[in-house]
Amino acid sequence: TWGYDRIQGALANIGYDIADSTVANVLKAHGIEPAPDRQRMPAWSTFLKAHWDSIFATDFTTVEVWTRSGLVTFYILAVMHLKTRRVQIAGITPSPDATWVKQVCRNLIDCEEGFLRDASHLIVDRDTNFIAMHDFLEQNTDTEIVLLPPKSPDLNAYMERWFRSLKSECLDRMIFFGRKSLEKSVREYVEHYHRERNHQGLDNELIEPEEDDQGIFGTIECRERLGGILKYYHRRAA
Repeated sequence: TWGYDRIQGALANIGYDIADSTVANVLKAHGIEPAPDRQRMPAWSTFLKAHWDSIFATDFTTVEVWTRSGLVTFYILAVMHLKTRRVQIAGITPSPDATWVKQVCRNLIDCEEGFLRDASHLIVDRDTNFIAMHDFLEQNTDTEIVLLPPKSPDLNAYMERWFRSLKSECLDRMIFFGRKSLEKSVREYVEHYHRERNHQGLDNELIEPEEDDQGIFGTIECRERLGGILKYYHRRAA
């Protein structure tokens, strides 16, 4: 609740003599509004900018799979680092119960390889499937859960757009017989998404370009995945 001048005075008390404009600049850089506006909800763009390096988002999508017992709905849980657009499939299951969600969370926060180990904020919607995730992360990590307002998919636009790409470029073009066929297809798409698909939000660049594919000489080749559904044109290093 302190204003710039009061913060300036408090700093002077402990030996830091700085201008109030410096206080203003520091607070602004961290997405903190002037005192009169601070109690209001910050703009979504301001929030994203302030935490861009360490903000993640997650969501579920569903796909129908033919199994021995008939048509079964499988849930795909994905997590994205918004700045880099890197995605990890946290899990695929026909039953996303609390026990399954907690195990997924343990994998995501692993201190060595966990995708969320450096996350300061995680954007989630109000789906009841996320209740167990919210409770687990709140109790075991410093990651702050950002709950979206009801019916606001535009505030999780990066995740929504990724699922749209996954479905239009892969899932909607295939019929799945068994869990393994779904898992293989999703795995292949994620590999394609990271290494072979250009992203307009990243200046039309690849997320993880291969060094051998950066030249302008050599034979042009086409790398295919999933029987040619996914294609990548590149030059073989001369």
